[in-house]
Amino acid sequence: MKPLKRSARRSLLVAHVSVSVSWLGLTIGLLTLGVTAFLTGDPATAHAATRAMKIFGDWLIVPVALFSLLSGLVLALGTPWGLARHRWVWTKFWLTLITAALSIFSLRPGINEAAMRGSVDIDLVVAPSVATATYLFITAISVLKPWGLTRRGQRLRTLAGAGKRVDERSPRRTA
Repeated sequence: MKPLKRSARRSLLVAHVSVSVSWLGLTIGLLTLGVTAFLTGDPATAHAATRAMKIFGDWLIVPVALFSLLSGLVLALGTPWGLARHRWVWTKFWLTLITAALSIFSLRPGINEAAMRGSVDIDLVVAPSVATATYLFITAISVLKPWGLTRRGQRLRTLAGAGKRVDERSPRRTA
């Protein structure tokens, strides 16, 4: 893929960070509603919480998960970070892919079933808890950028040899 121009990269980065933070907020909202529905003794409150979860599930989970995944993928492929050059990017990609799939194919059906029943099983407390922990971990590795290069990244660095290294930053301002 051709490298992204500075303005496109910056715009996409803002969009990616915004939608990723939205995904974290959505999951915390689902966790709050799930805990409320699970712990309340009031059937009306449990029913209201599950209906609110269904609205989030029907309108937000799929677009937020997919846009987070796709914008991150385009950023990885269109910048020097690459998708498989750095362990933190590779880990972040796989965790995002897995959580997006689980959100779409497991969490949404579970929410729909709970909304029909008007009550929540412990599964709809555990799933958003695990997702929240995963998103916080993804955020931490995005900021800290740990672990160094993958084997592919090491090979590319070696091939770059005496020239500019693949993962070095440009002397020009990029952000």
